[in-house]
Amino acid sequence: MSRSLRFSIVAIVLIGLMIAFAPARGERLKDLAGIAGVRSNQLIGYGLVVGLDNTGDQTTQTPFTTQALNSMLAQLGITIAPGTTMQLKNVAAVMVTAQLDPFAQPGQTIDVTVSSLGNAKSLRGGTLLLAPLKGADGQVYAMAQGNVGVPGAGAQAGGAKTQINQLATGRIPSGATVERAVPSALGQGAFIDLDLRQPDFAVSQRIADAINQTYGMALANALDGRVIRVNAPIEPDARVRFLARLEDLDIEAGVPAAKVVFNARTGSIVMNKAVVLDACAVSHGNLTITINTDQQASQPAPFSYGTTAITENTNISVKQEGNGFTMLRAGAKLPDVVRALNTLGATPQDLLAILQAIKAAGALRAELEII
Repeated sequence: MSRSLRFSIVAIVLIGLMIAFAPARGERLKDLAGIAGVRSNQLIGYGLVVGLDNTGDQTTQTPFTTQALNSMLAQLGITIAPGTTMQLKNVAAVMVTAQLDPFAQPGQTIDVTVSSLGNAKSLRGGTLLLAPLKGADGQVYAMAQGNVGVPGAGAQAGGAKTQINQLATGRIPSGATVERAVPSALGQGAFIDLDLRQPDFAVSQRIADAINQTYGMALANALDGRVIRVNAPIEPDARVRFLARLEDLDIEAGVPAAKVVFNARTGSIVMNKAVVLDACAVSHGNLTITINTDQQASQPAPFSYGTTAITENTNISVKQEGNGFTMLRAGAKLPDVVRALNTLGATPQDLLAILQAIKAAGALRAELEII
């Protein structure tokens, strides 16, 4: 054996050993938990969209649109005579919503969503007038204004109508300016709390152990299955640096809890990889009953002085469809479960009924959740 060949074999073996014994990379701490107090805040406001092309509110059915316009004009020094009837086909009352990101400061801009409050046909081409956005405490945190962008399109003529997407809702990118910052409690106290997005005692303890091992001291304590309390530096710069390093820690999250989620509105079913089955047999079939009624005329014999009678002939048929029993082996993983259920030709609603029956029979080791 040549020297170069021996060197190549040794190198391949070393690379294989490095790969085999390399530490498995887990999930980042920032993907598993968030920092208590660091969250976004919802904002809401009321405003008027003007400049519509005869697609605004019908003021006879939405009096609040006229009231809002009168109030706005009064603030601008324009007085409307009492009893004046206004046909405001180019104006629509809207609700304005936005999300104020954590640590947002005055002068920064955020996106806003504009939704029709009345019976406007479309907000396309409209402009939102200055609207204050308030938080849950009633304080104004941002001011919104700008041209509304509507992704939908529609047309109608001669009684025919077509529409793509929603025309009564639009967005204004960077449409609101932050006027007030939300106080943050991040720099207060000697401790910070990490909140798990999914409560799990094992993951909570692993995070506390990983933090203590990384820093070589007992900095973290798992309070329960969701909260981990960490002793953090007091100085703002040191605390930010500490949290940045903390969020990048690799945590072995382990196997998630087995769960099957069913969406009753869309009919979709999602199962994670931890879902397994015990040995069971499943039979699925549809029973169809068809009733047909035919009406026939019964004519009397000639010169019998009888009358024509209508008789009904009813036919009833019963048809049962199904593939008989399907065996599901024990310990089947997600692909096997999906493949076996698909062979039954079941719809999403049928799949939910099958999974509920398997769960009731004690053969499904997973939690069923309907959303």
